[in-house]
Amino acid sequence: MSARRRNRDTISFLSDYGTDDEFVGVVKSVLRQLARHAVVIDITHQLPPHDVRAGALTLQRAAPYLVPGVVLAVVDPGVGTTRRAVAVEVEHDPRWVFVGPDNGVLAPALDALGERGRAVSLGDRRRSVVGPPTGATFDGRDLFAPAAARLCTGADLADLGPLIDTASLVPGPRPSLVHKETGVAAEVLWIDRFGNAQLAARPEDAADLGELVRLILPSGEVVARRVASFADIGPDQVGLVVDSSGMIAVALDRRSAAGELGLAAGDEVVLDRLDAKRG
Repeated sequence: MSARRRNRDTISFLSDYGTDDEFVGVVKSVLRQLARHAVVIDITHQLPPHDVRAGALTLQRAAPYLVPGVVLAVVDPGVGTTRRAVAVEVEHDPRWVFVGPDNGVLAPALDALGERGRAVSLGDRRRSVVGPPTGATFDGRDLFAPAAARLCTGADLADLGPLIDTASLVPGPRPSLVHKETGVAAEVLWIDRFGNAQLAARPEDAADLGELVRLILPSGEVVARRVASFADIGPDQVGLVVDSSGMIAVALDRRSAAGELGLAAGDEVVLDRLDAKRG
């Protein structure tokens, strides 16, 4: 048994398929038939449909905690078009291979893990490997899952298609963070299911702002308190918490900050010194 087969026994699977339809179950059944030893871990399948930005940022957050192996990421609004399908190794640990569309969904997670190694184009498959002939609208089943399975059963990356330049891969989203004279303007990266609004800012970006911070939101201004936990936020307070990804998040205790403050992914939030003069 090759080292690659011995080490690639996990497929981490992310998609925007949801669970109302059969798509996730079918992809996992294809993986089971083609790589029976591999364990499939569901990262999430509840991404907003076609939202490559959300998929890329979700995969980036998850990547450092995943088991080294194959990462199958399918958020693919360009399915059936000329967009590339790719598989990409991580340079320092080739057990890591990311498989998915070349539309930016893979790039941030790859960069979070280190330098990119080899990359290949998977070509253009227009039939199902498992099951009857089909159309060109389900590459998760017909192209990406078989490629992921082959990587778990001993195939080298070069067996999957021609090598391509990793510099040619479509970059992922570049969240906005702008340092200002008295504070910082940060994009809302993500609203979690509890309504916490993660910002594209780390604690060091706001280190000089003090315990109380003026937040300038699309809906107006509020004063927020920097706290260590959600429970430290008072009933009438807005909190700034360092979240599980090490980012600053706008939060309320046991309530939705996004809902009550009118925040959405992509909005800009300015964190400013409370004593800063406004023009």
